[in-house]
Amino acid sequence: MPDWLIVVLRSLLFLVVLFAITKWLGKKQISELSFFEYVTGITIGNIGAEMATGIEKSIANGILSIVTFAAVPFLAGIISLKNKPFRDFIEGKGTVFIKNGKIMEDNLKKEKYTADELLELLRKKNVYQATDVEFAVLEATGDFNVLLKKENQPLTAKDLGVAVAPSKEPQTVIMDGEILDEPLSTIGQSRRWLHTELEKLGVTIENVFLGQIDSYGQLTVDLFDDKLQVPSPQEKPLLLSTMKKCQADLELFALGTEAEKAKHMYSKNSQKLQEVIDKVNPLLRS
Repeated sequence: MPDWLIVVLRSLLFLVVLFAITKWLGKKQISELSFFEYVTGITIGNIGAEMATGIEKSIANGILSIVTFAAVPFLAGIISLKNKPFRDFIEGKGTVFIKNGKIMEDNLKKEKYTADELLELLRKKNVYQATDVEFAVLEATGDFNVLLKKENQPLTAKDLGVAVAPSKEPQTVIMDGEILDEPLSTIGQSRRWLHTELEKLGVTIENVFLGQIDSYGQLTVDLFDDKLQVPSPQEKPLLLSTMKKCQADLELFALGTEAEKAKHMYSKNSQKLQEVIDKVNPLLRS
C-alpha cells in the first residue's frame, strides 16, 4: 500500500478517534477551557497529528496515549464536582479587577495585565470609564464580566413599574420556503392558519426564506428578495386602537344622553375601560 494512502487512512482513523474523545469529554472541552483542559487538548491534538503522519509508529500506542490524556481531565472533572479546593486548583478562580468602584492594582499585576489592557477589556463591554463600574472580574476561563454601578445601569421595565408579558422562545415555522410542522404544532397552530397569516402580509410561502412566530403569536418573515418590504404585524396596535375608540364612544354616549342612570352607566364603564387600557398599553403599544 502506498505511503500517501496509509497517511490518509490513518488521518481518517484518528479524526474519528478525536471526535469520539471530544464528544465523550463534553461541550466544555470545546468552549470554556481551564488551563488543565487547554494543555490536555493541545497534547491530544499533537499526538493525533503525529500518529497520522508517522506511518512507522504503532496506531494502537497512539490511541492508548490519546485515551490516557483524555481520561485524566475526565476524572479530574468528576472529582472537581465534589471537591471545591481541588476544583479551584485545577480550573482556577476568577480574579477581581474592580471592586466597589476601586481598581485592584495588585490583582492586575498578579494576572500580568496593564491599565491599558484593563481599559480595553472595559471598552469591549461598552464601558469607557472605570469609575462607572461597581464590580469587574476576570474569570478562570479568560472571560471578563462587568457589573455597572446602579445609577449607570440601563432602566428596565421593573425599574419603571411597567408590567410586561413573559417572553417565550420564538418558533421557526418556515425555513427555505418550507413549512416546519413540528414547531407549528408546538404553538397549537395549523398550516391553514399560517397560510392565512401569510395572505395578510401579502406573501406566498415560496417567497419566504425564514418565518418565525413570537411570544404574542405574531408571524414575522424574511423574504428571499431583499428588495421587497414586508409590513410589520398590526394586530396589537389595532387592538389598542379599537379599545381606545370604544372608550371614547362610551364617553360620547355619556355626554349625549339626558338619562342620569344611562349617563352613570356609560361613565362608569368608560372609566373601567380606561383602567384596562392603561394596564395593557405597554404590552400592545407598537
